[in-house]
Amino acid sequence: MEPNTQKIESLVRQLLVELGEDPEREGLVKTPLRVAKALAFLTHGYRTEPEEVINQALFTQTTSGMVIVKDIELYSLCEHHMLPFFGRCHIGYIPSGKVFGVSKLARLVEVYARRLQLQERLTDQISQVIMESVDAKGVGVMIEARHLCMMMRGVEKQNSTMLTSSVLGVFREHLATREEFLSLVGRR
Repeated sequence: MEPNTQKIESLVRQLLVELGEDPEREGLVKTPLRVAKALAFLTHGYRTEPEEVINQALFTQTTSGMVIVKDIELYSLCEHHMLPFFGRCHIGYIPSGKVFGVSKLARLVEVYARRLQLQERLTDQISQVIMESVDAKGVGVMIEARHLCMMMRGVEKQNSTMLTSSVLGVFREHLATREEFLSLVGRR
């Protein structure tokens, strides 16, 4: 279900008043509508199912090698302050007969990133959906991101980066597999 942009627009107008602004001021007249549209876009992951994104783009392939897509850009909103966090996601998996069309991994990242999120949850959600979708032998997901809620408020630490990882199957069970993944994504 699409968000009610008219209602969000009204709430943003009210928020501007509460912040001491005049929503009829020239620079702010269209701001409530812009914010409503932006929030609808930034949270479109709630209205997209992973199965829709995969859209049967799974292909039979007998390979025992690791498949890696790295440096997938991501943008999300932290659920605590609704401020952006952004960074890169690195994904590796070992197929067991099925592989993804390569763009599908980036699209799966987008589905979960475009929700109010915690980076830790986002990392786990991506690894779980990959594991389940292709019945992978193992999955490794690493996200490195910068959080504006930490950079521009609170402790105001401009150069901090948060790293999270989720390893499943052989990535968890076998140190050598996990180390190969970390080495290939440049994070040993």
